[in-house]
Amino acid sequence: MVLLSLSLWADVASFLEEMIALSMKELWALFQRLLCRWPRGRPKPGGAGPVVPAREMSGRGFTLIEILLVTLIIGILASMSAPMFGRALERARIAKAIGDVDAIGMDLIAFELTEGRFPASLEEIDRDHLLDPWGNPYEYLPIRGSSGGKGKFRKDRFLVPINSDFDLYSMGPDGKSASPLTASMSRDDIIRANDGGYVGVAEFY
Repeated sequence: MVLLSLSLWADVASFLEEMIALSMKELWALFQRLLCRWPRGRPKPGGAGPVVPAREMSGRGFTLIEILLVTLIIGILASMSAPMFGRALERARIAKAIGDVDAIGMDLIAFELTEGRFPASLEEIDRDHLLDPWGNPYEYLPIRGSSGGKGKFRKDRFLVPINSDFDLYSMGPDGKSASPLTASMSRDDIIRANDGGYVGVAEFY
């Protein structure tokens, strides 16, 4: 299910980017057609080349309607493409964070199978330098075998810990988080819950 969601959002982001690129290509083609009609003007004094007749120059120039039309197209494309691109980019970042959390979780489980314990920090699996798409480090807190820090464990709306082995999450776009998932600053976190059974946005858990 996670892989399907990641693939779906990647396809949506790719589709929107292609649509925006197509619209800009069409706009550029219109500019090129109009630029072909731009008046070349008369040659400089003493310069070579024939004088372009005034009636030919007027035939090559922009009309007021054409200028207004191009301006209108630019405004429409900007107003439509900017929000769509922003949303697609944010979804792509969320998909990237979900993939990172899932991959780090696999590394932590592999470490536990080899060493018989979970690492004390992400540094032990060489993942401490990995940043989420918003430029913040991923947060990790071992639970199984831990003697303290229970107040920091991630909890659902019933204040029950969402994992029994370890907590692993990104603080999301706002770069802030709190232990309960119901906290406003935690709603956009990208979390691992149910011991890896769920990886996604905290708001939808």
